[in-house]
Amino acid sequence: MAGGGTYCAATTFGVVAAQRLLEVPRPPEVRVVDIGIGGIHLVQDLLVSSIDALFLLDAVDFGKSPGTVLVVRPEIVDLLALPPEQRRDQLADMHWATPERAFLLASAMGVLPAVTWVVGCQPADAANLGLGLSPEVARAVEVAIHELRSLVRDLGVDRRVDETVSAMAGGDVM
Repeated sequence: MAGGGTYCAATTFGVVAAQRLLEVPRPPEVRVVDIGIGGIHLVQDLLVSSIDALFLLDAVDFGKSPGTVLVVRPEIVDLLALPPEQRRDQLADMHWATPERAFLLASAMGVLPAVTWVVGCQPADAANLGLGLSPEVARAVEVAIHELRSLVRDLGVDRRVDETVSAMAGGDVM
C-alpha cells in the first residue's frame, strides 16, 4: 500500500469509526458497513453491491506518531501480473484478513471501485494488537471521520445535515 504501511486488521479503530458513523445522519447515497477483520466480507459485499466509491477506515502502521491520520490511495497489486507461485501465495489465506489482499481479490474479480481510498490511523503500538484504543487514537477517530466526509463531499455527495464533528478533535492529518 502507499507509504509502505502495514495494516493492523485486528485493532478496533475501524470498528469504533464505523459505530460513530452509524450514530449520525448521513446522505442516502452513503452506506456504512463494518466488515470486521475478515477482508473476504468486503469482497463479498462488493460482489453484490453497486458502489461508485470505497473508503476504508482502519489502523495503519506508517511509523508516525500515534493518532496521526493518513489518507491514501492504495497501491493494488495486479494478481494476473504475478508469477503463478506468487499468485498461489497471495490466494492461500482464505480469511483475507488484510485490506491489501481484499483489494487484490476484488480488483482481480473486477468489483473494486476505481475510487478507493484508505483513511488510516497510526496505532499507539502496532505490534500489540490488544483491544481498546489509546487516548491519541481515540481522539483521532473524529479526525478520520472528518477526512472521510471531505472525500465524500469531493465526489459531489452533499452532507445535507449539520456537521457536528470538528477536525480539531485531536491527532494529526497528513
